[in-house]
Amino acid sequence: MSPKPRTPTLAQLRAFLAVAEHRHFREAAAAGGTSQPALSGAVAALEETLGAQLVERTTRRVIITPLGERVADHARRVLSALHALTEEVEAARRPFTGPLHLGVIPTVAPYLLPTVLRLVRSSYPELELHVHEERTPALLAGLAAGRLDVLLLALPSGGASPTRDIPLFDEDFVLVTPPEHELAGRVDVPRDVLLDLDVLLLEEGHCLRDQALDLCREVGADGSGGSTRAAGLSTLVQLVAGGLGVTLLPATALDVEAGRTDRLAAVRFADPAPGRRIGLATRPGSARTPEYERFAAALREVLVELPVRIVP
Repeated sequence: MSPKPRTPTLAQLRAFLAVAEHRHFREAAAAGGTSQPALSGAVAALEETLGAQLVERTTRRVIITPLGERVADHARRVLSALHALTEEVEAARRPFTGPLHLGVIPTVAPYLLPTVLRLVRSSYPELELHVHEERTPALLAGLAAGRLDVLLLALPSGGASPTRDIPLFDEDFVLVTPPEHELAGRVDVPRDVLLDLDVLLLEEGHCLRDQALDLCREVGADGSGGSTRAAGLSTLVQLVAGGLGVTLLPATALDVEAGRTDRLAAVRFADPAPGRRIGLATRPGSARTPEYERFAAALREVLVELPVRIVP
């Protein structure tokens, strides 16, 4: 009789899935709040349990084997099902209590989180909110795997796994230039002014970069942004202040970022101005859907103080 196969532990599956998502042991350990040796040990233990190599380790990067990719898919389903079980029990026990893992994109987090956190403190004191700032692909993967409960991001979310999107508001994009620029301070400028401008962009992985590129392509501009890239909006506006070009900011970011320097000027587009829609994304069929709907309604009420158009 062949020996009975051993069953992987949930900790091993979580560790391996983190590595599969980040393709980097140090980044996966940091995202999971654990040490790199502990994470590496858990992945090695999973490989021993399954009797198969799941990860190729090199000095610079991590490669997931073809079998490892299939195991990662299974792990996502297992952890998602487990999360759904605990979520349903928690939701039935008492709404707006216990842990809630909120994922937020970097181009939203600094500008909306103060309002979100005030709402949670005042209205949901028993909710244990955990905030995860990550780019859209990582957020969507975390939602599908059950690592995250709800996301605050640009809609449509556009992930490989289905999501239930709850719109909150629309906001305009504002063109930011140096103060001596010929467009500085103007309003009602047409979108095709972008044809003659060097538009600086965020680095790849930011949905705001993709939205800016779409706008540039819409008017026939190159939109490549040259060789200059920035990891965040704060760096982008400093590049503009230094005279390297212009950039597009969401309206919610303008006051915060423009307040860091006097070397910026805002340019407003003519109606209908280009922009983006921000909302919540959850897993379809989540037991906490009624909570998320009520949370969205409460958010709409407090977000009216921002330069946005609330979506009913």
